[in-house]
Order: sequence, then C-alpha cells, then structure tokens
Amino acid sequence: MHRRYETCKPSVLVVGDVMIDHYVWGKSDRISPEAPVPVVDVTDMTEVLGGAGNVVNNLVALGANVTMVTAMGDDEDGRILARKLGEIGVCADSLVVENGRVTTRKSRIVASHQQVIRFDFESRTPIAEETEKKILASVQRALPDVDIVVLSDYGKGVLTTALTKRIIRLAKEAGVAVIVDPKGDDYSKYEGATLVTPNKKEASIATGIEIGDRSSLEAAGFGLRENLMLDHVLITLSEDGIAIFDETMRIVPTVAREVYDVTGAGDTVLATIGFVLAAGGDIDEAARIANAAAAVVVGKLGSATASWDEIIEYETTLHESTTEHRIKSREALVRSVERLKNEGKRIVFTNGCFDILHLGHVKYLEKAKSFGDALIVGVNSDASVRRLKGESRPVNPEYDRAYLLAALDAVDFVTIFDEDTPYDLIKIVEPDVLVKGGDYEGKEVVGSDIAKEVRLVDFVDGKSTTKIIEKINDDKRE
Repeated sequence: MHRRYETCKPSVLVVGDVMIDHYVWGKSDRISPEAPVPVVDVTDMTEVLGGAGNVVNNLVALGANVTMVTAMGDDEDGRILARKLGEIGVCADSLVVENGRVTTRKSRIVASHQQVIRFDFESRTPIAEETEKKILASVQRALPDVDIVVLSDYGKGVLTTALTKRIIRLAKEAGVAVIVDPKGDDYSKYEGATLVTPNKKEASIATGIEIGDRSSLEAAGFGLRENLMLDHVLITLSEDGIAIFDETMRIVPTVAREVYDVTGAGDTVLATIGFVLAAGGDIDEAARIANAAAAVVVGKLGSATASWDEIIEYETTLHESTTEHRIKSREALVRSVERLKNEGKRIVFTNGCFDILHLGHVKYLEKAKSFGDALIVGVNSDASVRRLKGESRPVNPEYDRAYLLAALDAVDFVTIFDEDTPYDLIKIVEPDVLVKGGDYEGKEVVGSDIAKEVRLVDFVDGKSTTKIIEKINDDKRE
C-alpha cells in the first residue's frame, strides 16, 4: 500500500442517481400470529446517503474534494439528501430540484444482522430536458477544476442517454478521464468513456455473453472495450476479485475475511478507483486498492465506507494469520473500537494475566463474550505480572499469552498493557460491559465508572494457574 494517497486531495466530479438508504435495525425471535412472517423488535433507525451519494461518501472518506451534480425531487427526502451532503462538506449548489419528481428512498428492515425486506419509493422516469440543461451547465462549470469525472448510473433517470453522451464528450474535450458504473443492457451511451466497472452479471447482460469461465470472461471484457472504444474495462467478480481489460486481461484477487453485507461494495470500488486514478495512480494499483477497500466494507453492515487506515490495515493483515491480526497495538485498537462502535456492536472488555491458559479461563471468556457482540481482552505485560505476582511469574511470556487468547473463538481482539491496572485501556475502549471474576463481589472494579455495565463471572472450582503451578512443583518433589 502506498501511504502517499493518505495525503492526496484530488478533485472529483460525481454525477448520478442519489438516494437515501434508510435502515430499520432490530431483533427477531418470534413469528407473527397474524401471518407467517417474522416480528422485528425495532432498536434503531438510520439514514445514510445511497447510490451515487454512497460513492460521494466513500470519496470523502478517502480525502477527495467532491462536487456532486444530480437531480432530486422537491420533497422531504430531497431536503434530507441536501443536508446529508452538506454534513460531509459537499456543496448542494449543483443539486437540481425537479418538481413532481420523487427522491429515491430505499428502506431496509434488518433483524439480527439479516436483511428481512426492502421497499423503495422512487421515480424512474428520465429527467426533464430542462433538468438536463441545468445539470450540463453545472458540469461545464465544474470541469476546469476537477481531476476526474465519475458517473454513477443506478437507472433512476438522471443519466439519460443524451446527458451521458454530452458529459463524456465535454470531459474528453477538457482532457478529463471519465469512469462509469453502468446500468442496463445497452452501454452505447457510455461510448468513449475512460473505463466502465460492471459486475459479472451486468457484463453478461450488456454483452449477451453468459460469463462462466475464463474464455467467456475474456470475450465479454474485450468485447466491451472494443465496442465502446474504452481505455479499460474492469469487471468485478465478487469474491474472485477484479478482472482488468486493456491490451491484456489480468485478475486482481481479493480475500474478504468476513462478509456481513455486500450493500454498496460496488460504490466503494468505483470511488476508490476514481480516487487513485485522479491522484495519479495506474489502473492496476487502483484495482488492487479498490479490492482491499471493498473487502473492508463487506465486513460492515449497511452502506459503508473504508478509510485509508482500514485499507492499509487490511492489506497488512493479508500477510498475517487471523490470530496475529487479532493482537492489537494500542493505536490499532483505537481504530478497531471505533469501527465496532460505528457498526453498532456491543463491546465487552475483560483483563487478566492468563499465564497458563486452562479450562477456567476458556469458560470465563466464553461467558464474557455472551454479554455482547465483541470481546476485547487486555492482558498484563510481563513487567506488569511480575509487579503483581512476584519475580517467578509469568510462566509464559506476554506474546505467547496474547497469541493463545487471540486463537480462542470467543475473543475478538487482544492487547497487552503495561500498567498495574487496565484503567487507561478501559478509557480508550469505553466498553458497554466490563467483566471481572466472581471474587470481585462487594469490591470496587477498576473502570466501573467508565463502562455502562459491570458483570461478574464465577470461576470454575479448582481451576487456576496457581493450582497448576503448585501441582507441577508437588510432582517434582515426589
């Protein structure tokens, strides 16, 4: 990963269909008596930018200066859309209001991390000719100051054939690259763009070629490039990566550690490729970084973004085992905690020496994990253990202890702390639940003033590191 992109601020013009992605979050553990459908107990509702708005969100998260040009309705959702763009620093001056148009809203019901149903409110009719003229005028004003144009076509009527062709022609005349996330079965309106980024299914529909092997993939990719007179074609292949077509075909593989939700992954790919190309990167580097960014966002629920920290961390961990990835420095833990909280995860924290891992430890940690979604374990450093338990301890060095803990299914992240108490660490995590052993009954628990809740877990009788050490010493004496 080239860290130089972290400080880049390319200017990007985005034109396309913007919408509101509305999420209703909840849990479901029963079926309605009125009909065979799940009953969702709602716990939260959120609204985020979707469609081309999610592309903008991703570009802003990467550090780009973004100009957004689109059409929306003169309705409440249109006003919400303008406000949300303003909240991320994107000017609403180029948002064209069309009377009678319905601003797209997609509402999703999500129960226990599973999308149950989606319902849409929208207009799909092409925008009026007068709206086209206003959008084109905004594009012409913006072109002299942008590094790249991104067209995000969701087929909702903004990117009409005439408007799309005019934008591509104007951009080419200005020497500005145009990248397109296409829609539909006729890509002729994208002719002359720099590149298009369909997924495998979209490329199959557009070319009439059923993509099932390398030969059919090559036929579709090279066919699109030649027929549309493009510099490049990128076909996203889900878990198989991204196929790049220019003079040759090559596939950039990807590895997503966990897939929770693929919503908006294509927006992330489009935004990341646009950012890297605008910042002076080449197409192969853009595809590689976009793959990493997409792998980050599919590990989150809902339309999401990937920061440079997350992308860099992801690429770094590809060369580590999953267990190593769970052992976090203090700095890396801060980023992981922020990500967990943004995802609405309930965080549990506990700590200890965990010198000789045994059954009691494992049962304790499994019980701790049951109180939330993610368990973070603070483990005392060797120096900290010696101050607490004497010069003969620990038996196992700190990294060994951390690695064994990180290998447990119940544990999400482990971090080593050098202080006598984990108070500073708890201040960083701000857990929902702080867990300690049952021997703390009636005692003050360090960090109880920070955590929302304290839970005590009884130890397994007869299971402790001290007893194991005593048994080893007794056996030696015998």
